[in-house]
Amino acid sequence: MKKFFLASTAVLALTVAHGQTYPIFGNEIPVTINGLTFSVQDPFISPDGNTLIFNHDNNLPNVKLYYASKINDSTFNFIGEIAGANQTTPNATNLSSCLDSANNLFWTSLRNYNPPTSYENLMHAKYTSGSATNLTKVYGNIYVQIPYWVIMDAEISYDGNYLYYTNTYFGPNGNDCNAPCYSQLNIAQKVNDTTFSKLSNSNAILTNVNDTNYLVYVPQITKDGLELYFTRVLKNPPNPNTEICVSVRNTVSDTFSLPSVIYSNYGWLPEAPSLTTNKGILYYHKQSAYSSGFFKIYMRYRTGTTDISETTNNEFISVFPNPFSTQTTLQTNNLLHNATLTVDNCFGQTVAQIKNISGQTVTFPRDNLPSGLYFVRLTTPSLVLGEGGGEVFTGKLVITDK
Repeated sequence: MKKFFLASTAVLALTVAHGQTYPIFGNEIPVTINGLTFSVQDPFISPDGNTLIFNHDNNLPNVKLYYASKINDSTFNFIGEIAGANQTTPNATNLSSCLDSANNLFWTSLRNYNPPTSYENLMHAKYTSGSATNLTKVYGNIYVQIPYWVIMDAEISYDGNYLYYTNTYFGPNGNDCNAPCYSQLNIAQKVNDTTFSKLSNSNAILTNVNDTNYLVYVPQITKDGLELYFTRVLKNPPNPNTEICVSVRNTVSDTFSLPSVIYSNYGWLPEAPSLTTNKGILYYHKQSAYSSGFFKIYMRYRTGTTDISETTNNEFISVFPNPFSTQTTLQTNNLLHNATLTVDNCFGQTVAQIKNISGQTVTFPRDNLPSGLYFVRLTTPSLVLGEGGGEVFTGKLVITDK
């Protein structure tokens, strides 16, 4: 886990608000960085795909920015520090770097954080071949001007026009929660290379992303602006089960959908997704072994998409409401006998099951399930009125806290 301081209407199929298509990624592949011997986090793949930027493990002192050059998708050569970007003072902190297509480099740093004089802790520089020049603070109304509020992570859009960033609070003493007490995403628009203004509708665009039960951080937006990747973790108390998620939208004027979990692995702390410009490869970091404390970079190839609106045999069923926050009801056109409703999470694990269903309706309660995407199957050995038996319906449910 990152450290910085000590209304619904009835529908006739299982759908969400936007009928979104979510990406699917294949098996995990370790990334080899030749010549690298220390623990690293926060990978960022450059817009041209030839450079991997990352920082020293941010749980350790003297956190610096480094880079490596590409040999192939899963192999890089370690070059060294990004010249000019890192402080020379002890206990320096440089994290979460990113580049736009014009080689504007952004990263977070505490070198300029000095409340109440200065709350700006996001840096900007011009990046060329491993060197950062013309360093300056990033300004604008993107900061919460209260001590121990910082921008923990930031991501610039491919064209440089939008900044996705986290406002993160570490408590009144800087270490009250043994982790951030609060961390949520925001969006700002470019005024110039070093000034950004928070969008007036930022909260609305991210309403499905910023779940108050989670710390949400490390965003990355795709080149087309339609897929937003991020990490989240349940708070109160801090939970080691981090999740790499994606929310999607059909157009850049839409709100982002409810998140779909791409990867979660208890005790391994996967975090910090970064996607290639063509959306074909996902990079991230995680511990190299369970609770080892040593972080490495991994990757996955994109293998396809899944449509949230996709259903089969939907002439049999209506669902209301969906998405839902407390319970939903599935209603069939035909009478069921001894049917079973099975609900699986994104990892194929069965999380709920209702058996011996008869009649035409079944109510599914949320109980303690977290918000997110679920897969539902309704099966029956026979239909009282209708033909045959077997699988009556398959589709998807979305649980929301809104």
